[in-house]
Amino acid sequence: MDNIQYLRTAIAEHQAVISQLEGLIPNICEVADALRACIARGGKILLMGNGGSAADSQHIAAEIVGRFKKERRGLPAIALTTDTSILTSVGNDYGYDFIFSRQVEALCSPLDVVIGISTSGNSKNVVKGIEAAIEVGATTVALVGGSGGKLAEICTYKLVMPSSDTPRIQEAHILIGHSLCEMLESD
Repeated sequence: MDNIQYLRTAIAEHQAVISQLEGLIPNICEVADALRACIARGGKILLMGNGGSAADSQHIAAEIVGRFKKERRGLPAIALTTDTSILTSVGNDYGYDFIFSRQVEALCSPLDVVIGISTSGNSKNVVKGIEAAIEVGATTVALVGGSGGKLAEICTYKLVMPSSDTPRIQEAHILIGHSLCEMLESD
């Protein structure tokens, strides 16, 4: 496949997935309402994921803490993917599967919303992090793809991208992340 054909195919696949997000609009609005309620009650938003999903966690947290489109006070959000000392010490002492659950145990309260981002919905460390959030009594959100995996089964809210292709899922995730940030600022 030449470069032009590759790009045409990638764009067509992207557009096909994005056009199917129309069906998720009510669910996305529910998550936006949950985030607004979290901030209003003095809670914070915690995000986690691996690889590209880790980058998305950091990106979304940065938009919430800094700003997305309008000037406002900083809002409380934490990407649980950024503290290398915690990640490596917990990974070494307890195992990689526990890098998020240990942080949730330490940082999360029932006032909070915890967002797990995973293209498969089955990342063991994200699942354990969400399970820890459920134990604390926090609201949980699955931002996933494919069938939704374990995260879609256990989270309060599930946003399942209509694709099994990792790049297309991640593209949809960041569109939803940006949309949530904009709706969070709309008050």
